[in-house]
Amino acid sequence: MTGLNKLDYMPSSVANLMRISRTLMVSFREVESRLVRELVRHPDLKSRLQSLMTIPGVGEITALTWALETCEVERFPSISKACSYCGLTSAQKNSAGKDQRGPISKQRNKHLRTTLIETSKMAPQFNPALALVYEQQRQSADPNCATLEVARKLVAFLMAVDKSGKDFELRLPKPTTAAGPRLSTPEVLPVP
Repeated sequence: MTGLNKLDYMPSSVANLMRISRTLMVSFREVESRLVRELVRHPDLKSRLQSLMTIPGVGEITALTWALETCEVERFPSISKACSYCGLTSAQKNSAGKDQRGPISKQRNKHLRTTLIETSKMAPQFNPALALVYEQQRQSADPNCATLEVARKLVAFLMAVDKSGKDFELRLPKPTTAAGPRLSTPEVLPVP
């Protein structure tokens, strides 16, 4: 045997540190689980979180992060303002009357941005609308730009559900043909 299965020598100080680290890690996970459970059951958050979690791809942690970090979603007059708050828009530089866009802004809510980006990496597997956004962006841009666009769309979904207080309703665009939009039911014209 080689590797981690067999160690010829391990100082007792290292073994003690490993035991302490493991104990702390287990304790931290237990506290974290308890905290999430209590927050999910909190009367001021419960119905809000339940509505947010109806969005396919949004779980407890994403819903909690959104609710706790945005507080009152009504303070955002538009999706673009919410995306800016979340750090999902590019930094803008003005110089000599010219506007230049750079990478996404680092001066926003870093915790919320990280949660949304990580959620956006997995959410397209569970949400057909987000999968469509990802695939459309992926054809013209790199995977990171596509993930960023999914995160922006996720903000739009979160805002819509949060402002309305209603469950998420998936609406995919209707497929089109070369002749134009496809009608789901045949059109009936009156006889002259």
